[in-house]
Amino acid sequence: MNKQLKTPKRTVVLEGWTNRYGRRALREIIEAYKEMLQEMVEYAVEFKASQATLHKLFYHRFREEYPWLPTRVIKGCYRDAVRRAKSFRELKKKGITKTEKPVVKRITITYSDSQDWKLKDGVIEVRTHRGWVKICYRGHKQLHRYLYNGWKLSNELRLKLNGKKVIIYLTFTKNFEVAYNPKNVVAVDVNENNITLAVFRDEKLCEVHRIETGFGKLVISYAERRKRITKGRSTKIRGVKKALKKLREKERKQDIVYKTAKIIEKLAIQNNAVVVVGNVRRGKGKLVEKIRKSSLRHRIHQWSVSTLVEVLNNKLIHIVGVSEAYSSSIDPFTGKRIRNFTPSMIRIAVRGKKRVRVLKIQLRLAKLGNRLVLDRDVVGAINIGLRYFSSDGSPMALGSTEPHEVRVKLMSPYRGLTSFTELKVLKTN
Repeated sequence: MNKQLKTPKRTVVLEGWTNRYGRRALREIIEAYKEMLQEMVEYAVEFKASQATLHKLFYHRFREEYPWLPTRVIKGCYRDAVRRAKSFRELKKKGITKTEKPVVKRITITYSDSQDWKLKDGVIEVRTHRGWVKICYRGHKQLHRYLYNGWKLSNELRLKLNGKKVIIYLTFTKNFEVAYNPKNVVAVDVNENNITLAVFRDEKLCEVHRIETGFGKLVISYAERRKRITKGRSTKIRGVKKALKKLREKERKQDIVYKTAKIIEKLAIQNNAVVVVGNVRRGKGKLVEKIRKSSLRHRIHQWSVSTLVEVLNNKLIHIVGVSEAYSSSIDPFTGKRIRNFTPSMIRIAVRGKKRVRVLKIQLRLAKLGNRLVLDRDVVGAINIGLRYFSSDGSPMALGSTEPHEVRVKLMSPYRGLTSFTELKVLKTN
């Protein structure tokens, strides 16, 4: 049994309020903060500057320019500038940015040290040029869970004004020891409309779970709805803005990702397993370049592999990334190339709260050997797991030669580990 030390971070968002004198002090800090941040971000983007470089160049000048500003607000501005610069450079590589230089619009004040703020007696106190400002907040279960269960409050505090409200961001950390068996694996293959999981115990394939996320269908439906809303009208019109805001596309996508990550976490903990994720970002850029159809490019950009990996990294499980190149086109039992797949579709009746609905599941089947028929996504998940076990990183035949059965279970992210039905029985010899 191997062990790994992980320190996950959790951010708690609180809604607070203060009197008019406190709000005036925070607004004055925000105005100065915005001017400093804009200059620092532009320099950090152009010269890839670190926090230490920004301190050498800007600290003394800003101390002379804003002598009334708390010292650690300037230091917090370094962190904010470096984060924004890194994010802008990544977006620029993808060609998503609309401007050549970053533009600072939304401001969140960063207090870098706990010497300038306190959390006690249901109130947060922050140091300003007008003295200590008290910010009252509404507590909730999430805050109490982290405050009273051994989580440590970090030194950093972030604040932003939203009208008369003050939005507070608190960060908590805690050290955990994650135990796992390197011979047990949950291999994750992320596809457009499903996520397929292959579970290995003692390097033997035991079960396969296919989670029907419907992510690709969701992206297409929202794209069509946006077209209908914005047809012949500008997105700056108030009515159009309101209609687009009501779509809540981002919330639905995040909900699917978080529920799927919870299923993967439960499987990994039950089996003391390593979670192996296929890294699709390596070949994603080349794949997008080859595609001329804009709608298909949009769907590929919407794949939430990086978001899923980020969520899994914050879980108490061990994550490993492997290349998934050609993982769906190689026979996991013989290592030979699969030449073609036969399209197929099955329909399943799913009972809901009010009615029974029909779920259509698209399959691409390949005949392997004389008796075995596997779906392309199942093949990909199995090969991702085998690449983790093999020393050279290439798919290989399963180590076990004893006959055993593997059932492919269809699941929904909203039902947890409860499956719809068992799709296929795989008899491997």
